[in-house]
Amino acid sequence: MKIIEQITNPFKLNMVKSNLKSFAKPYKLHIGCGSVKFSGWLHIDYCQIAEVTDIVWDITKGIPFIANNSCYLIYNEHFLEHLSIEQGCYFLSECHRVLELGGILRIATPSLAYIVEKYASDNWRDQEWLNWKEYQFIETRAEMLNIAMRWWGHQWLYDREELHRRLKEAGFTIVKDVEWGESDILELRNLETRKDSILICEAYKS
Repeated sequence: MKIIEQITNPFKLNMVKSNLKSFAKPYKLHIGCGSVKFSGWLHIDYCQIAEVTDIVWDITKGIPFIANNSCYLIYNEHFLEHLSIEQGCYFLSECHRVLELGGILRIATPSLAYIVEKYASDNWRDQEWLNWKEYQFIETRAEMLNIAMRWWGHQWLYDREELHRRLKEAGFTIVKDVEWGESDILELRNLETRKDSILICEAYKS
């Protein structure tokens, strides 16, 4: 069953809770899904995309329609960097709240360290996104760095140290760095769609 509406009052919230019965527990949440659909996952995004979005919701308001300890997996790609640090920390704490014990949050995001390393290198143009036609206008490494940090609604970029820190502050005690498309968990393999997802972590609730 599709749930296509922004929830703004308790009555509609109760309707969503009822409709969630159409999805198997524990839930697998794909947050900030955009146009990417995974079979068996519950897809949440701020904007509606037909045949993809299950719930239209502003995730900065939390995940109030999901009960504590009711999710097995949560995934997002190129989402966290679009939140302010305050919103991001709240989002991570909400993910920890709704995950069951042993549940896993997988985050794939651009890497601040990678971008800075490219800025300082002689081959700064050797980045996948700089080959796209719409970014051929970029002439200097300073222009590249400013665009990477400020465009597309980016608010806070993470390196490995910062992401691990914020995840642990949110309550996750086990944080693992993983490679693009790889995981010990079958359902978390081959989810990435962006080659510029350089920083990928899996955080376990224990």
